[in-house]
Amino acid sequence: MNKIELLAPAGDLNRLKVAFAYGADAVFFGGKKYSLRSRASNFSIDDIKEACKIAKEYNGKTYVTCNIFALNEDLLDLKDLEQYLKDLESAGVDAIITSDFAIIETCKRVCKKMHIHISTQLSSYNSKALKFFENMGATRVVLARETTLEEMKQIKKNSNVEIEAFIHGAMCMSMSGKCTLSNHMTNRDANRGGCAQSCRWFYSLTNEHGEEMSDKLFTLSSKDLRIIKQIRDLIDMGVSSLKIEGRMKSEYYIATIISTYRRIIDDIYAGKLKSEKKYIKELNKAASRPASIGFYKGLVTTKEQIYDKSAEIPLQNFVARVVSYDKETKTVTIEQRNNFTIKKPIEIFGPNGKLIKFKIKELYNKNGELVEVANHAQEILTFKIDHELTNMDMIRQKK
Repeated sequence: MNKIELLAPAGDLNRLKVAFAYGADAVFFGGKKYSLRSRASNFSIDDIKEACKIAKEYNGKTYVTCNIFALNEDLLDLKDLEQYLKDLESAGVDAIITSDFAIIETCKRVCKKMHIHISTQLSSYNSKALKFFENMGATRVVLARETTLEEMKQIKKNSNVEIEAFIHGAMCMSMSGKCTLSNHMTNRDANRGGCAQSCRWFYSLTNEHGEEMSDKLFTLSSKDLRIIKQIRDLIDMGVSSLKIEGRMKSEYYIATIISTYRRIIDDIYAGKLKSEKKYIKELNKAASRPASIGFYKGLVTTKEQIYDKSAEIPLQNFVARVVSYDKETKTVTIEQRNNFTIKKPIEIFGPNGKLIKFKIKELYNKNGELVEVANHAQEILTFKIDHELTNMDMIRQKK
């Protein structure tokens, strides 16, 4: 039996490299066309070629999102779609992720090797739907995020196609992401990549007379998804891929979340997974919102929602990225990302579970001047450390 796939988001080539370095088996990202994340740093065809090259170095896979809710205007020139899909296949893309039947049909017709994965946007809740998509040529279906664990078991038992399930990240407060709040409130179409995240705005509650009923602001959003205990069940039932949400997230987020889930999965296969506390502690180092297990146990309650303005607490743990290391002088060059002081201990973490606890004694800027507080955005700094570091290592400091 093949080991379950850990699938990571990638907003650009740098984050794609980080995802693979920290343990992802595959990555998904958007191209310049037909992608649902218009604000992400979507990949050009040249970028996609480079992404596929990097993936091969890690023996990994690449999936490109073509999951836009296409209008007539998007498909007036089918030759453009055909050429784009051919370009993806030629670049070495393993599969597209799509939610449009025209794109599915076109890909099946013009591509010989590239697989078709059905997006969660198509709200697949049953094995009959998976059979339908299998007949259309799909090899994998990303289940709706509202699917329960028990429903997944029944679906997998009666399906031939691969199943992909979300295990971590933001959850849309609407069914499978089909929200129109952004359309109505900002004229930005959430289903065409323009979501303004209106559910996370702060609102006042008023009665029919326009009188405020509370002096406390509230939101409409849901808690983020985070599962650990249920991963063993997903493995046992034959789910093919575990998906992390977050193409808009930082390299630090990708490194922290992917490396932690890599350890969780490996520990399960090795029979070493006992307590989830240590994993939650690591995941929380990149979390700014409360988390829940979503719909895995059944319908959600008020406990899975975020109503309170104070629930979101942005963290600034990520303070620097390693640029290079000089073995002879044992000097590391870093690029500052958030303010930090040399008076507090730091943690340097990297691929393959590297974790070094350290206290900087002397920190220098590019002019060779001593620095007590690193508070200039992306400033290049240096300090000495005996441990050999790489440009994939990152530094965090508890706030």
